[in-house]
Amino acid sequence: MNLLDFGFAQLEAQLWQILFLSIRCGAALMAAPMVGGMAVPAPLRILLSIVLGFFVASWVPIAPAPEMLSFAAILAVLHEIAIGLALGFVLQLAFAIPLIAAEQISGTMGLAIATSIDPSSGAQSGALGTFFGLVMSLLFYAIGAHLLWFELLIESYRLLPAGQFAFGAWRAESVGLFFGYGLATAAAIALPVVLVLLLVQVVTGLVARSAPSLNLFALGLPAGVLAGIAALIIAMPVMAEQFKGVIEAALDQSAVLLAPESR
Repeated sequence: MNLLDFGFAQLEAQLWQILFLSIRCGAALMAAPMVGGMAVPAPLRILLSIVLGFFVASWVPIAPAPEMLSFAAILAVLHEIAIGLALGFVLQLAFAIPLIAAEQISGTMGLAIATSIDPSSGAQSGALGTFFGLVMSLLFYAIGAHLLWFELLIESYRLLPAGQFAFGAWRAESVGLFFGYGLATAAAIALPVVLVLLLVQVVTGLVARSAPSLNLFALGLPAGVLAGIAALIIAMPVMAEQFKGVIEAALDQSAVLLAPESR
C-alpha cells in the first residue's frame, strides 16, 4: 500500500533546519549582556533566535542538518550551544570589566555599602558599578558594536558551518586568556582613582597622627568621597576610551573564536 505524500515531510525538514540553525543564535542571545538579562523576556529571545535562524537559512549557504533525533544531531546541537555560549560569554566578560573596576574604586572610596538592584540581572550592584555599566552600554550601542557582533554571529555560520565539529580546546583557552586581559584592564581603569584615594588616605592619616583629637572617620570618609568624585570627573574621558578599547578587544576575541584553523 502506497501512502500519499502531501509535502509535510519536506515541511518538517525545513522546520528542523530552521530550529537547528536557531540554536547557536539562541545560546548567544541567552549569554550576551545586551538581551540576555531579565529586562528581555525569554519568549522574546527565543522568538528572536528563531527569526535569526530563518534568515540564516535563507541567506547563508549551509549543509543539510543531521537527521533529527540521531546521535549526530545531539552532538551537533551541543556544538552549536558551545559556539553560541562562547560568543555571548566574551561579551559578558567585557561588560564585567567596568564592574570589577567600579568595585575596586567603591571599596577605596567607602561606597561599597551603596548598592542597588541591577534591573538587568536582578542582583545587587554598587551604585558606581551601575553607572559604569550604563556608560559601557551607551558606548557599545553608540559605536555600533552591537551591529558588528550580530554580523559576527551570522558570519560564524560561514566560518564554522553548523553541524561540523570544529570547536577545539584552543578556543576555550583563548576565552580564559581574555579573562586575564579583563582583570588587567579593570586594574588599569581603576588605577588613577585608587592612587588619588590612596594619597588622600595618607594625608588623612598624617593629619590624624598630628592631631589625635580629630575624628578620623568624620574627616576621612567625606574627604575620600569628594576626592574620588573629583578624580572620576577628571579621569572619565580616559575611562571612556578604555571602555571603548574593551569593546573592540571583545569583538576581536569573538573573531578569533570563529577562526577556522587552530592557533
